[in-house]
Amino acid sequence: MSVALLFPGQGSQYPHMLRDLPTSPAVTVVLDESDWSIEDLDSADGLASTVDVQIALLIAGVASARAFVDEHGLTPEFVAGHSVGAFAAAVTAGVLTLAEALAAVELRGRSMEQACAQGDWGMAAVRGLPTRAAAELVRRVATADDPLWVANVNGATQTVVSGTGAALDRAADAARDAGAQSCERLDVAVASHCPLQQATADLMAAHLARLPRRRATRRYLTNTTGRVTTSAEVVLDDLAQSVARPVQWYDGTRLLGELGVTAAVETAPGHVLTRLLASAVPSIRAVSVTDDGFETCARLAMRE
Repeated sequence: MSVALLFPGQGSQYPHMLRDLPTSPAVTVVLDESDWSIEDLDSADGLASTVDVQIALLIAGVASARAFVDEHGLTPEFVAGHSVGAFAAAVTAGVLTLAEALAAVELRGRSMEQACAQGDWGMAAVRGLPTRAAAELVRRVATADDPLWVANVNGATQTVVSGTGAALDRAADAARDAGAQSCERLDVAVASHCPLQQATADLMAAHLARLPRRRATRRYLTNTTGRVTTSAEVVLDDLAQSVARPVQWYDGTRLLGELGVTAAVETAPGHVLTRLLASAVPSIRAVSVTDDGFETCARLAMRE
């Protein structure tokens, strides 16, 4: 048995997701340690804030992981977080403490908001086009006034793009003309994983450079390269730089299969990563807490 824990990123949130977590000792400890108002984070108004969304996702991911490990006997060998989910992965791997991750994610979210304070920015998922076709679409649609970038390579036929609202609208038209299944705006109020966030990446690098170096106790899957590491330096560099670079999720999920992962469990509140993994590597049993609950996920993962 070789298990990976998957931590979803922004776009997976929904109101009251933290209150939907079980009232177990492990979850309660994380909520108490977080020292944030759960009611404020969990509200519809709170989730309109990039900072609050990212903090809430971090708390949900860490609480889920602690519940699996401490209360359900799951022993993950790998951790993989998509975008801000990588901070929960780093906490679960012992590279960051929860307090360090909370401070870093708050700083990250505020800087991302500042980078997008002028104008309408966002992200959209293009489904049904190969990666090269999606990248070519981006090159055709992008202009100096309305830039567009490839942000996430999530699967063989799913690519997320970042840019201005006008560029995203043009991308939706171009995707439809190219035969894509869909091009839908995500529930994300900023453009991420693109050069617009380079100042955020630089800020994060300076902030994380001041933290202690702790070697990962679990193998961490990077966003920027789709490779695994236990090096604290590599993990912290990935956490800093990924906000300005495309997420190589598809490469990473295929690597999990090559490294012998037999089961993957997605933490609250997502299930998109589960579906992406099931499509990319059918040999891995992929389940999510949101769909199946803690007990069932742990039982299925350990059975594999």
